[in-house]
This record gives sequence, structure tokens and C-alpha cells, in this order.
Amino acid sequence: MKHIILNNNKKAYFASDFHLGAPNKTESRNREDQIIGWLDHIKKDAQVIFLVGDIFDFWYEYRKVIPKGFIRIQGKIAELVDQGIEVYFFLGNHDMWMKNYFIEEIGVQMVENEIKIKINDHSFFIAHGDGLGPGDVGYKFIKKVFRNRVCQFLFALVHPSLGISIANYFSKSSRSYNGKSDEKYLTKENEWLYLFCKDYLNIEHMDYFIFGHRHLPMEIGLKKGAKYLNLGEWINFRTYVTYDGETAYLSEWKEGTSLPFKGIVDL
Repeated sequence: MKHIILNNNKKAYFASDFHLGAPNKTESRNREDQIIGWLDHIKKDAQVIFLVGDIFDFWYEYRKVIPKGFIRIQGKIAELVDQGIEVYFFLGNHDMWMKNYFIEEIGVQMVENEIKIKINDHSFFIAHGDGLGPGDVGYKFIKKVFRNRVCQFLFALVHPSLGISIANYFSKSSRSYNGKSDEKYLTKENEWLYLFCKDYLNIEHMDYFIFGHRHLPMEIGLKKGAKYLNLGEWINFRTYVTYDGETAYLSEWKEGTSLPFKGIVDL
């Protein structure tokens, strides 16, 4: 397990589910500007940043073509990496078809599934969260199909203009466009990522489980002091997690200011 020691006054940051591109160009651009403002705010004390999936509402890399747009956030992430900040970029269920572009051109560390990492004295299990826990059999099957290299090769044969248009159409049917249904807390006994954490602790202890995907900011207690934190999303909440070397906690980016955000707390 990789071990990161934070330097004095340095922090680790976690965010996910920006869904850039959704639901339209204007709203996406406004959100991109907010995200860049947040990244500018945290870069003064960030040592490592984890972008935990679904940064884009759709992304597919052809061999010599990438989707149009989002150039500002790409430039900002490259700037952070050039300043010596480690950036981990996770594949989500909306942008799982990323390959080497962000690694080679921007310098991020790409994470395909999950990562277990120790920061200071705390252990972290970090993943986007899609396909984990009980249920959702249909999606788990689709994920296997989309991650299949033969299927990816066949899709690559489709002209980018048509392929990206088709993918964007299907992306619009996702729950990122139905945020109200995602805002309902199911009680922890029915939250599948909580159940995943609970089962995983029978195998190995982790101090923090950090996921995106669920779209609802949450802090849920587990046995032996462990916690499950969901990062929420940036269409409705603009929430993220900060780890200051001792504690991981939820915050909200609002009107250019970082504020405490409790979300759903079930300890």
C-alpha cells in the first residue's frame, strides 16, 4: 500500500461527479468555471488531489481524437501537476473510456478501479463506487461489456462525430439528469456502498472509504471508528472532502468560498 506523508500545512482533497457536458453547454461551462475557482482556492495547500470519477458526463478517446471542449479544466489540472501536486484521476461510469491522453499530456495518475492508500496515519479505500455492493446486476453486466476491449475496439471503428453523438444521447438518460431521485437518503441499511464498506471491513480494516457515484453527500459511521464518505456531486451540491492530516470531512464550495457541509450524517 502506497504511503503519503503530508508536509506541514498540506492537505489531501477529494472530489467527483463534475459531469462536465451535462445538461447543456452553458450550464456545463458555468460549472467548469466554478470547479476551476475551487482548484485555484485549494492549490495553495494541496499536496494531493483525488478526482474520483465522472469528471466528464461522457469521454471516449479515439487513437488520435478526444472529445471537443473542457479545455480550461484540462489546462488547470496540467498547471497543478506542473506545480508538483499529485493528481489521481479515476475512471467513472460516464468516462470509463479514457486511455493515455491524461497520463501523457497532463501528467495525472490514472486509476481504473479502486486504490488503497495510506495518508499520514490513516488508511483510505477510494473508488468511484459504480458496481460495488449488492444489487444493480444490470449495470454490473453493462460495465463488463463497456470495459471489454473487443467492444471498445468495435466502437473505435465508428466515426468520432457519430460515436460521440450516440454516446452523449445515451448519457442524457442517466440519473445525473434526475438529481432529485439521488437526493433521497435510503437509510444506511439500504445504501449499497455502505453495505460494501461493512462487508469489506470483515476482510481488511480501512479508516476511510471515499466514493462518488451516489451523488448524495454522506458521512456514515462504521465499526471500529471507520467512516464512509460520499463526495456528492457538482450539479446540485458542489461538495468535496478535505483530509487535513488528522480528519477527513465534507465541505461545500459556495460563492467562491469553502464552507463546512454536513450532508447526511449517520454515525
